[in-house]
Amino acid sequence: MKIIDLTIPLGVATPPWPTYEPLQVKYFKRLAPNGANGQVVTHSNHLGTHLDGEIHFYTPGKDIASLDFDFLAHEGAVVDLSDCVADYDIYTSDMIESKVEIREGDILIIHTGFHHFGWDMPTANEIRYMVQHPGPDREFSLWAKQKKIRWIGVDCGSADHPMNTIIRQWMPRQAKQADAHFRRRYGQGLEERFDDSKYQLMHIEMFPDHIIHAECIGGDLDLLLNRRSRSPSSLGASWMANRASDAVWRWSKTTNTKP
Repeated sequence: MKIIDLTIPLGVATPPWPTYEPLQVKYFKRLAPNGANGQVVTHSNHLGTHLDGEIHFYTPGKDIASLDFDFLAHEGAVVDLSDCVADYDIYTSDMIESKVEIREGDILIIHTGFHHFGWDMPTANEIRYMVQHPGPDREFSLWAKQKKIRWIGVDCGSADHPMNTIIRQWMPRQAKQADAHFRRRYGQGLEERFDDSKYQLMHIEMFPDHIIHAECIGGDLDLLLNRRSRSPSSLGASWMANRASDAVWRWSKTTNTKP
């Protein structure tokens, strides 16, 4: 068994989701004159590789500390969609099931390839990583519920399509590009395809059904594409009444692939 790290580096340069607080470090005491060095570390809980808890968007939902380890650790699949999707595209359940076997109750990790635009990569592009990545529509969320997916992981800024979040208002130039792309590819504009009834559906519609997700997965994810494997496990701190942990993800590699 080989343990593979699926995290991105965490530091003061790690970009949080837009408008969230970044990691900050400062000294509050020094050897001279205090006799010891001490630091204060602060950051928001949507930074680096992290798991969203139900309570993030669902008031009576579970926080991270309430999740059973048996829920976090399970069999699952990593699917490579990098040859199917590009900027602003929508991915579907058919794309996923054409690549790897998905079983009821699986953990599902989606590789769009956009982790290559992460801040630590030579091809880093923060706008593409946070604002232009692919994402799903309601078809995918209904399929995930039918499959009773345990939780989902993505290698980009959000499990939702960025243009189905508040980013559409914050980044009007990119929203205009996405709208033109949607009209060419899907025959619908953004407002029609992602109307208010679908807003942030991967959060708002999934968390009440206990299907949560990890965001900003990276590390050595490319070693696991289109494989079934023993599940990742979170080895990070669990915070009561918080939505996410700063988790270290590990995946036990196997060689099972779809026939």
